[in-house]
Amino acid sequence: MPAVIDLDPTATALVGRAIDVLAGRRVAVVTGAGVSTDSGIPDYRGEGAPARTPMTAQQFLGDAAARRRYWVGSHLGWRAFSAAEPSAGHAALAEWEDAGVVAGVVTQNVDGLHLRAGSRRVVELHGTMRRVFCTRCGQVFDRRDIAERVERDNPWMATPENVALGPDGDVLPASSDGFVVPDCTVCSGLLKPDVVFFGEFIPAEKFREAEALVRSCEALVVAGSSLVVNSGLRLVERARRRRLPVVIVNRGATRADAKATVKIDAGTSEVLRAFASALPALSRRGH
Repeated sequence: MPAVIDLDPTATALVGRAIDVLAGRRVAVVTGAGVSTDSGIPDYRGEGAPARTPMTAQQFLGDAAARRRYWVGSHLGWRAFSAAEPSAGHAALAEWEDAGVVAGVVTQNVDGLHLRAGSRRVVELHGTMRRVFCTRCGQVFDRRDIAERVERDNPWMATPENVALGPDGDVLPASSDGFVVPDCTVCSGLLKPDVVFFGEFIPAEKFREAEALVRSCEALVVAGSSLVVNSGLRLVERARRRRLPVVIVNRGATRADAKATVKIDAGTSEVLRAFASALPALSRRGH
């Protein structure tokens, strides 16, 4: 196995074990916020994660003041969020897919960084910040177009100060007084970013797509997720029922550590790069 940089001896040994477990198998990957921390996007639960009270779907849809606060914070954060670059971990997964080892990525992230890194088959379980849709007529808008409207109607938003980025690309605004909320240009309906809010269910067809990806593979890698969200844990359960090896890479404990074939407590960028550097070994006896 190639030398592994920035990993302690225990993690290095576990990386070698994981490579042996995954060798020759078609792999599905589930990713969480920990994959994007090296891109400058904080996670929810890791060490140093900011305290945060999430916006629920019920609040957003039913409370005009809460919706206005959300749009201010979401827009300010989106500017910084959209400027983030894929990490070494994102790039490694794209390289792994190019080599025919990874069949696809199921991500809980809404940042679009897997696609920007070059991954082709990406199931975005929780949606994407790239789109906004009308809750009345269903019209879909590019987030960049909505951002232009927001700044045209609220000129002070074009030069924000002291923006501290949140996990889903939002910030806690100092004030939302006077903010003009964008509406649908087709029917004047309420616009909502195309992401799954707290209190919402993942669309059934999206979860079926994720299940199909896992079902088509012979091993599962979980990277950067504590699996607190049930969607990721359910995919691990699907893999375990089929007796597939499960490799978990995450700083800190996850809800599936006891079920993992190999658990590596380390940074995802370092470990995924180590996997990518071992592609000849991973591809042996491959497809």
